[in-house]
Amino acid sequence: MSILHQCKLLGLCRSSLYYHPKPLSEADLALMRRIDELHLAHPFLGARKLARMLKREGVEVGRRHVGSLMRLMGIEAIYRKKRTSLPQKGHSIYPYLLRDVAIERPNQVWAADITYLPMAQGFAYLVAILDLYSRKVLSFRVSNAMTTEFCVEALQEALMRYGAPEIFNTDQGAQFTDEDFTEPLANKKIRISMDGKGRWIDNVFVERLWRSVKYECTYETPRKVRLALTDYFHFYNARRPHQSLDYQTPDEVYFATGEMKRAA
Repeated sequence: MSILHQCKLLGLCRSSLYYHPKPLSEADLALMRRIDELHLAHPFLGARKLARMLKREGVEVGRRHVGSLMRLMGIEAIYRKKRTSLPQKGHSIYPYLLRDVAIERPNQVWAADITYLPMAQGFAYLVAILDLYSRKVLSFRVSNAMTTEFCVEALQEALMRYGAPEIFNTDQGAQFTDEDFTEPLANKKIRISMDGKGRWIDNVFVERLWRSVKYECTYETPRKVRLALTDYFHFYNARRPHQSLDYQTPDEVYFATGEMKRAA
């Protein structure tokens, strides 16, 4: 069957079948890496001010191009605003449950987030699931696209290895409002919480993790990214002392009781 006939049967335009996305230039990849570094250091700056800072460094770039690259990377300035990450049309939005909640034990609250990850050639996306009490990274996945599937894989691994939390908190991004992601939580009677208006500060613990991941580890190819992150998160959980945990490691805090060790 010819390609023309196949496209007619499926109602597709032939040009879309032949189209191959143009890869990003080396200049744009280098620019994205620098934008990400500036965003980590100054997360409150938007595209307009980041463009000004880049011009001071000798990089001629406009705010619109900076804004386009930020959207591609999945990052934005942190500030109080009317709406947070936009969910997919038709997806359910859950109420925010962490207001005035004291987080006092492991598996009380888990959180998930996605970040852009620069590599030697190109970039990838990283999703991680974090226990907020102990700061322990429970699972992670790497993908070359911001899809729901790699988020669901990370969730299923965390639930299989560490049981179920009482509350699971995310932003309102389409990956987390998708039914494929929320259904496993609902099946286990886990209360789903989503950041709402003005709740940018709720991701501060995950943002600190992203800063550590990007400053303390280097990445080359997608396969090496996974291997490097596996090694790094083992170091992060088991050996790296945290000042906020009174210089204990996340594993020491998470597994402080025999019950948690048996559950894992």
